[in-house]
Formats: sequence, C-alpha cells, structure tokens
Amino acid sequence: MIRWTPNPPAALRRTLDAIRYLEDAVTTARGLNGISLRYGGLYGPGTSLSSNGPVVEQARRRRFPVVGTGAGVWSSLHIAHAASATVAALEDAAGVFNVVDDEPAPVGAWLPALAAAVGAKPPRHLPAFLGRLVLPQHLRVIARRPKPTAANRNADAARASMDFAPSDTVRQIKS
Repeated sequence: MIRWTPNPPAALRRTLDAIRYLEDAVTTARGLNGISLRYGGLYGPGTSLSSNGPVVEQARRRRFPVVGTGAGVWSSLHIAHAASATVAALEDAAGVFNVVDDEPAPVGAWLPALAAAVGAKPPRHLPAFLGRLVLPQHLRVIARRPKPTAANRNADAARASMDFAPSDTVRQIKS
C-alpha cells in the first residue's frame, strides 16, 4: 500500500485525520479482509456533477472560475464506475485504494470542457492573487495545486488488485 502523507490546509486536517483513523481501523481489524475505497469526485446521475447538479449549475452561471493557471488536478469517477469498483473490491481486495477514472485532469482543462458540454459560456478566470484573497484555503489548494503522483500510482494498484478498469472521464457529463 502506498501511503501519501500530505500537509492539508487547516480546514481539512480533522477530516483527513478521521479518514486515516477509519482506514487504519478497517485494514488492521482482526478477522477481516479490510478494504477502504477512496473515490474520486463523483459525476453522473444524482451527483453534484450531473446535468442538473449544483456544480454544473455554477458552471452554467459562470460562478465556478478557473483559479490562476487552473493547474489543480481533479481525479473524477463516474457513479457507475464507483459501483463497479465497489463490487469488484468486495470479491477479493484488501487495503486502501484510490478509485478514479484513467485521466485525472487539471481544472483548466475539465472545467471549460464541462461548460461546453452543458452549453454554457467558458468559465471566468480568477488570477491566483485574487483567489488567495477571496477563497477559503482548502478551495485555493484544490483549485491550484496539482495532486501528487503517489495517489495516481495507488489508483493503478486498485485497478490491478480488483481487476477494475474505468473507461471514461468528465466528457460524459451530459448523461
């Protein structure tokens, strides 16, 4: 198992500590084949990234800007792929896995594609210095900082261990 030790913003530290506690409890419990699945940002029917979800609505209204260069990488996962991965994990996996689609994408790439897919104008761009002034720290981090490659290697381990292979990315947002 790959253990990534990030230094999250203060607003996310307690959440990360709770996640780590639960993952350790599940994977070290006696008599269990413990597994913890860390799903990427879910999209598809019934999610915030569905055709009528709140994120898509913010994109339509141009209230979801690209901050700075838009280099922050989001790893997404279609809701149907999350279900498939869960079923595959129940059959024979143990450990902690990141479950994401094959193509993590920077905000500067997927947000304009999302806007185009739903017939919206391109997103506005917010200079990084302005983002630092108006956005909470945790939003600045996920909008601007690329994710580490260790998380992507862990996703590869999930695919191999569970025989799971997602096939699409946010381009399917219209469904």
